[in-house]
Amino acid sequence: MRTVRQIAEQIVAREGGYVNDPDDPGGATKHGVTLGTLRRLGLDLTGDGLVDAADVRQLSRSRAVEIFIRHYFEAPGIAQLPQALQASVFDMYVNAGAHAVKILQRLLCSMGQMVTVDGVIGPQTAAASVAVCDVDAGLVRDAYGVARRSYYFALADRRPASRKYARARAGGKGGWIKRAEEFMSVGFRMSTAQFQRRVASWG
Repeated sequence: MRTVRQIAEQIVAREGGYVNDPDDPGGATKHGVTLGTLRRLGLDLTGDGLVDAADVRQLSRSRAVEIFIRHYFEAPGIAQLPQALQASVFDMYVNAGAHAVKILQRLLCSMGQMVTVDGVIGPQTAAASVAVCDVDAGLVRDAYGVARRSYYFALADRRPASRKYARARAGGKGGWIKRAEEFMSVGFRMSTAQFQRRVASWG
């Protein structure tokens, strides 16, 4: 079983180095940490009194790991969830914030659990997650992965500029889809043909 730190280190490795993609609403990003996050946390890494792209460039891998553990795992209460869900929800929280929890809560509702979809992990969400995982933790993990993938597809459907994150330049699966499928069993991953049919309407 991977530790929280190992999961965070893998997220940092997956996210890569400094980028400032104009199509990414998050703006300047390094190791998955956005400029918006540094500003929210008040991290002036260059010590010049400003939190800007220069601070993003200054961010180290180890500092990014600490940010993820403290603010994207511990603060949202992901440790309250069953271990089968922690890695995927943690990874999604880094990528999409509270939407990661809302995806889980909607899934729990579809499984007959009485949960408020508010993006907050409280006793209700934690208990419901334990209840469904006690029945079949692997299936719940896979269902969450499928729901993540659907969320990414829906984003790309609505926002053409984001399609490059879901579909690679060569036409295969993009980073978003690979990221979601990394946390699900092979049998739930899309085949190349299935993926091509899903994105065919994008042109």
